[in-house]
Amino acid sequence: MSARDIQALTFDVFGTVVDWRGSIIRAGEALGRELGRETDWPGLADAWRALYQPAMAKVRERSRPWTRLDDLHRENLIAILPRFGLSDLDQAAIERLNRAWHALDPWPDAVAGLTRLKRRFILSTLSNGDVAIQVRIARHGGLPWDFAFGAELAQSFKPDPKVYRKAAQLLGLRPEQCLMVAAHPADLDAARTQGFGTAYVHRPLEYGAARARPMPQTDFDYAVESFTELADRLGC
Repeated sequence: MSARDIQALTFDVFGTVVDWRGSIIRAGEALGRELGRETDWPGLADAWRALYQPAMAKVRERSRPWTRLDDLHRENLIAILPRFGLSDLDQAAIERLNRAWHALDPWPDAVAGLTRLKRRFILSTLSNGDVAIQVRIARHGGLPWDFAFGAELAQSFKPDPKVYRKAAQLLGLRPEQCLMVAAHPADLDAARTQGFGTAYVHRPLEYGAARARPMPQTDFDYAVESFTELADRLGC
């Protein structure tokens, strides 16, 4: 896919645009200091994220009704708290932790790269997060989206094909006019089956330095180390 064919860039958010793991750890540590509680906050962040895909799969497979990611996150948090000695957290503390997903910090290159890309392309989220989560993350981190697409607009979660199709439809574009940008090959593979172009952005520290990943071999349209490199490649 050449840059002249692209009208819009659609972005996965968690892990691609923002550092969810580092942000959740920092939020947990701040809460722990205030409450005088200690636990394995990196372990909690990893355990919490491990329930992300299984919870969404139940919704995609229609074994439970449509449920927003914000509500799934809360359920998953409550489920893991006993493992970390936090089963007695009150509702205010639980809600505060859950709201940490609304204030995730961007990767260092994200704002500069997006700002450059916006000069030429429509920028939209294409995320499993709710619209409200996308808006609050954008405000927190200064992310210059033109449109905040959330999964409730398709009433399903990626990689359900209709999520990608709905995003293109709402932008008034054909899928082949959209470039999906993500740090997760499975997300890009699913988007490609619906006609999207694909751009892989390497985020080796998404799961922490101990689990840093090398740049994989890919057959996507673009494979870059940062949003600023993607802007270079697309002539922005």
